[in-house]
Amino acid sequence: MRILVLEDDQPLALGLIQTLQAEQYVVDHFNTVQLGLQAVSQEHYDLVLLDLGLPDADGFSFLKEFRKQQVTPVLILTARDSIDDKIQGLDLGADDYLPKPFDINELQARMRALLRRSTGQARNALEYGDVQIDTQSRQVMYQGKAINLARREYNLLEVLIQNQGKVMSRHSLEQSLYSWQDDIESNALEVHIHNLRKKLYSKLITTIRGVGYTVAAL
Repeated sequence: MRILVLEDDQPLALGLIQTLQAEQYVVDHFNTVQLGLQAVSQEHYDLVLLDLGLPDADGFSFLKEFRKQQVTPVLILTARDSIDDKIQGLDLGADDYLPKPFDINELQARMRALLRRSTGQARNALEYGDVQIDTQSRQVMYQGKAINLARREYNLLEVLIQNQGKVMSRHSLEQSLYSWQDDIESNALEVHIHNLRKKLYSKLITTIRGVGYTVAAL
């Protein structure tokens, strides 16, 4: 899952980034509305964490423009906790509103709830034949045995199973696995695909030559 953090408080932003990366999220961070809008016009995100007090414009202006283009969940994180601000944020299209200071465990729980809702999941679990995924603990089981996956292998598996039946382009998969700061080896995606086939089973992921990859719908 790839998260966009729009926050100009540098210590808070660094803390968020470290926490989210430790939970295996791919994170991009920007500190202005302008940079945020540029990012969402070029990249795909699964969730946006939005501060309202950004230096170049009110965070509500980002939300207005963003909602003209995308339905990606937005969670507002702000010190502005008045009822009027909450109502305005939710009316403009925010999916949740968490005042600062907040408990990081509550933030993570709210993020999981928004991500479940956006992918049509009722609980923190995915099943695909003999493959079971606990999306909270990021534990993968195959035929009753725990499978040890590297961070990007897990992220790739989760994205493919959530989109089973769809052909995912190389570009869209790379967007889910890498942030703007990451250097991507030319064959990195193929290596992750190879590892998943080896650790699970060879026919799990189908290559659509010249297009991308897919996991067949069950």
